[in-house]
Amino acid sequence: MPWRECHTMDERLRFVARRLDGEKMAVLCREFGISRKTGYKIFSRYKGCGVEGLTDRSRRPYRYARQLPFQIEKAIIQLKQEHPNWGAPKIRERLRRKHSEVQCPAISTVHAILDRHGLVKRRRRRVYKAEGTSLSWPCSPNDLWCADYKGEFMLADRRYCYPLTITDFASRYLIGCEALENTQAMYAFSVFERAFKDFGLPGAIRTDNGAPFASANSLFGLTRLSVWWLRLGIDIERIKPGHPQQNGRHERMHLTLKKEATKPASRNFLQQQARFEEFIRVFNEERPHQGINMRFPAELYTRSPRPYIGLPELEYPFHDRTVTVTRCGRICMGQMKINLSQAFAGQKVGVKQVEEKIWLVSFMRYDLGFFDHETCRIESAENPFAAKVLPMSPV
Repeated sequence: MPWRECHTMDERLRFVARRLDGEKMAVLCREFGISRKTGYKIFSRYKGCGVEGLTDRSRRPYRYARQLPFQIEKAIIQLKQEHPNWGAPKIRERLRRKHSEVQCPAISTVHAILDRHGLVKRRRRRVYKAEGTSLSWPCSPNDLWCADYKGEFMLADRRYCYPLTITDFASRYLIGCEALENTQAMYAFSVFERAFKDFGLPGAIRTDNGAPFASANSLFGLTRLSVWWLRLGIDIERIKPGHPQQNGRHERMHLTLKKEATKPASRNFLQQQARFEEFIRVFNEERPHQGINMRFPAELYTRSPRPYIGLPELEYPFHDRTVTVTRCGRICMGQMKINLSQAFAGQKVGVKQVEEKIWLVSFMRYDLGFFDHETCRIESAENPFAAKVLPMSPV
């Protein structure tokens, strides 16, 4: 037997018909599964409007407590049409002076009205474009480390392996080669922290522009990993996109690693890491290198004199205030909430007023950008990590 379909209108008609036949309200309400209040309401609507009273009515409120009067909304739209280049702050100020007797809406309300009527031009989001930084060519160990992920490969257990490698630029010493499951920053943090504890801190680290070293959606391409390096006093160097030869010594090591430690791939991560450890030993202590006159990297490398002792405390004595960036990457100053970047989450930044209602945001010795009281939006300063073009010497 098929299920019987029930429609709300039919049920209400049945309810009213049986009530007109003299059945008691309490019994009917119990049978139809409704309260007596609802039953009396249905029956009173039928007596007042007939069958039309049994249809569903709109639940829209008669009035909105905080709805802007349509005259004000019309005036806002008219001002925008007269001055297409004016934004919400200017339109609100003009409206306040023109109609001083009326309570003026907030800037956000004016902007919402303009947006609702399609009068707001969407600006394209400015995306950071990786261009590389200035590169150094040191001759001493630990002045520069190079880091990168060798291309992923599949292990015998059908899982992908992403080797994270770290080398010393001057001596070619292979500091670390860790078999990781992915390129997430949390795993890279542990690898670098262990390297810093074992070998000390380098002067700079050179990487490409991929995650987790850089990000196209962050201020100056900074990530939590690179911000951590800056906190430790480590300069960051990035090669130009599409120019792996700028990290050629490290890429050459990857070629040797691929030939000697990944073909064929091991059964699992534990066995693959054991092969990497053996490769590190041979590469550093037994394999002669032509680039260093057939010497071993272990003969040239020495531990860094800068020990890893954690993060130093940040202070901004020449700024007006020190603010801790929230977990979502915001700077909160009173009622103002300025989106900075999640790369700085938990970090302290300095804020200094440089002009009337214009503030400068700095991190350590780097100026990040400016914001004002109205927009509360960061406008980035000149990229402090961009490659510097040196002037030509006079002939």
